[in-house]
Amino acid sequence: MPGRPPPIRHSASPLARGLLALGLAAMPISAGRAAEAPTAAVPVPPPMPPERPDTLKPPAPAPAEAMPPVPPPRPAELTPSAAAPPKDVAKDAAKDAAKDAAKPVSGTDSAKPEIPTPPPTPPGRPPELSGQAALALKVSPPDDTACRTRLKRLGVDFEPLPPIAEGQCTAPLPLKVTRFADGVALPQGATLTCRTAEALARWATEVQAEADRILKHPLTGLELGGSYVCRGQNHDLDAKLSEHAFANAADIMGFTFAGRASIPVKTMAEGSDDAQFLAAVRGKACRFFRTVLGPGTNAAHANHFHLDERERNGGHRLCE
Repeated sequence: MPGRPPPIRHSASPLARGLLALGLAAMPISAGRAAEAPTAAVPVPPPMPPERPDTLKPPAPAPAEAMPPVPPPRPAELTPSAAAPPKDVAKDAAKDAAKDAAKPVSGTDSAKPEIPTPPPTPPGRPPELSGQAALALKVSPPDDTACRTRLKRLGVDFEPLPPIAEGQCTAPLPLKVTRFADGVALPQGATLTCRTAEALARWATEVQAEADRILKHPLTGLELGGSYVCRGQNHDLDAKLSEHAFANAADIMGFTFAGRASIPVKTMAEGSDDAQFLAAVRGKACRFFRTVLGPGTNAAHANHFHLDERERNGGHRLCE
């Protein structure tokens, strides 16, 4: 059309086109354009596991016809009746019936109380164990034949004595011992049982060996203060009988030797030959006698060795 001017075309430079792009990027997106944005992604579920193999599956339950059969009901003759009483009740009823049958009938002689039968009378004591005959009984002494044979082999001089019986002081087979082996004398003699005499003879042999070893002089004798004596212990009248009362003990007062003075039994100076000798023979006595007492035991044994063969429980020995 005449008169309209032609459109003007502007050519933008590269710098202008860059600034235009930056301005468009900075502009906020309108609400209409924001609604067109895509929504968040939904998570995909995991794949299903494979089915369990048949080999690992539990066995299927057996059918009803494969179950064990039910046992038949109990027979009627074996089923306890509700009317039957328990066994204990039946037993008690039977006992009561038996007691009633045993009761005496009233008005008869059986109603009298029963008199218990006395126990039988024990037989009478034999005549030989009654009265004077019993007092005359004597217990046979033990046979000491073998013991006397051993004494002879030990070189002991002895002779039998009549039985001793002074009340409770007794010795059925006493011996009088006068000499031991190698001429060891008992000047006073000793009245002893064979067992005690044998123990004294064996101990005297040990005393000879200690005399030669310590004193260098041979033993010639034992000085006795007593053997059989009917008395109580420690000369106490109220005490129990001593072993002397049974010819079962000996008191050694001293020792005699050839070529030197005798040694009495007493407390000696420590370290002297006499003290060593007494201690040695006292220790040896404990091997042969069940009781050994001496100086230091008590005042009653301060001047002698008391040796006896008293029996004690369990074989106990007293060596002081």
